[in-house]
Amino acid sequence: MNAITVSLVVALCVFAGGVGGLALHRVMPKTHLTKETQEVIRLGTSMLSVVASLVLGLLIATAKTTFDRTEHDIRSYAAELILLNETLRDYGDTAAAPRKLLREYTSQLLEDNWPTASERPVVMENQVAGAMLEHVREAIRALAPVDAGQRWLQDQALQINVSLLRQRWLLIEQDGPSVQPVVVVILVSWIALIFATFGFNAPRNGTVLAAFLICALAIGGAFFLILEMDDPFAGVLKISSAPMVSALAHMVP
Repeated sequence: MNAITVSLVVALCVFAGGVGGLALHRVMPKTHLTKETQEVIRLGTSMLSVVASLVLGLLIATAKTTFDRTEHDIRSYAAELILLNETLRDYGDTAAAPRKLLREYTSQLLEDNWPTASERPVVMENQVAGAMLEHVREAIRALAPVDAGQRWLQDQALQINVSLLRQRWLLIEQDGPSVQPVVVVILVSWIALIFATFGFNAPRNGTVLAAFLICALAIGGAFFLILEMDDPFAGVLKISSAPMVSALAHMVP
């Protein structure tokens, strides 16, 4: 399920919890509706609300950290691609072959992570693209420097290429959700229970129902943000492709 569907399900569960509390109040025996009973429920709800707030804040912080880290890694990766291209440009015309391969790799990387066709999925680990980057290294190693300057540039290009290979695998290994579904299910259960206790102690009127609906939608929106930021290459809040587009623009022949 996508983030919008999950957020709507979360909002429905929370709203159902509040409505269930209102219905429960109607069928409970009078002996269970005393002030002392309501006070105990209120104290328990307060404790659970604190725990739920902490967990929700932790989920938002974790998802935001994942998003920011991936965005930083993409910008760093794009900068390394530009640096490698400029190093090969300084080497001279004999480095045209690795530069061409690097340009093809960057174009493929851009298409894999930001596909132009909306129905195409994001592909983090494309073996064809990985082979292209390996061929760039082979083409750099095949260069025959004629002086100390070209030899130094060749060494620098190889070091940058190795760094790109390392960063590529880091991006691949970091791909995947950092927010586990079981945590979301438990947290939503807690929040639904909290709203059930709110409904248990609330008067039964349209204003209360409207308040429950607005709060449920707001909480669903919070989970929408969490799930969107936890998947940086898809959805509404995906990482911008501008750094890679800029890198490709620097690789003109």
